Amino acid sequence: MATKPNLAAVLYGPNDLRLEKRPILEPAFNEVLLEVDTCGICGTDVHFLKEGGFGAQMLIKPIVLGHESSGIVRKLGSQVTDLKVGDRVAIEPAAGCRTCDLCKVGKYNVCLNGKHCPTQKHDGNCSNYFTHYADCCFKLPDNVSMEEGAMLEPLAVAIYAARKIEVGLGSKVLIFGAGPIGLMCLIAAKAMGATRTVVLDLARVKHRLDMAKKLGATEVIAIGKDDKEDDLVKKIHMILGAPADRVLECTGSQPGMRISIKSTRNAGKICLVGLGNDDVTLPMVDAISREIDIMTAMRYNHDFPAAVETVANGLVNLKPLVSHHFDLKDVLEAFRVASQSEGNKIMVHLVPRDTNNKKKFVN
Repeated sequence: MATKPNLAAVLYGPNDLRLEKRPILEPAFNEVLLEVDTCGICGTDVHFLKEGGFGAQMLIKPIVLGHESSGIVRKLGSQVTDLKVGDRVAIEPAAGCRTCDLCKVGKYNVCLNGKHCPTQKHDGNCSNYFTHYADCCFKLPDNVSMEEGAMLEPLAVAIYAARKIEVGLGSKVLIFGAGPIGLMCLIAAKAMGATRTVVLDLARVKHRLDMAKKLGATEVIAIGKDDKEDDLVKKIHMILGAPADRVLECTGSQPGMRISIKSTRNAGKICLVGLGNDDVTLPMVDAISREIDIMTAMRYNHDFPAAVETVANGLVNLKPLVSHHFDLKDVLEAFRVASQSEGNKIMVHLVPRDTNNKKKFVN
């Protein structure tokens, strides 16, 4: 049962984030009430903070931000049988309506009527308490920390994207963007068998490129303001030994998309993961004439089980990604740091850190 107020990080408009009390909701028959333990800050949260949303998801009412979270089950809905009070879980914040055509063919991640957190119609979970569908809560093994549980959401994004373009043994992979999702894509690509990887980002985020190198990238490229597209393409080909087989574009920027196309081999595959500019100019004749597959990925599609397994079994190590820790009372500063790209993964702790871990974890 809830024993404290439900404080939440509520966005009222661009750069108007407030910490305020919200009601604690009762779980529906197929839901659980969760006490949120840890919440990571994502790029989409920053888009909401800076611009009031992204694409069609512009703010129409105050919403709670946050969706990379783990928590403890505190109350069960009347028909929940697969979880029990006290279970530690990772929270998949995207769920379909279960009845539309998209859901029925397994595309719940882009269901138009689903509960996707946060969107303009649904609150996120950077709050002390949060009700959610029980089947979207995944039990954490004892050897997985609550922080790692919160990072399963961006890892699932990366796994979904890498699966879509069929990263496999021996793949030569280009990753554009060394933010948290780009770094997660690097981790996922290497776990899936990529043998050569190159990560690009702006020179001003050197700390992120340094992290990519630490995580095992074959090489990183710091982009300067005077660098030309074709010169960067040549550098990529030189590092990989050939054009890229697979590309994960994680910035949503026009330069990122253009260089991705130019760097890919004939019949290669590109996945556009990042959300950025609404309109871009791309060398599409080049892409078409070389039959490059350009795909998009939104959220994930039943990739949380794989994310749990890869972390629990030591196939991937997410701990080095965490750069900052904040208590909920300091959530405004946490979002400021995230919005300035001053770190890698920013964690907000809604209970004292390590309270709900089964053992002591060291980053």
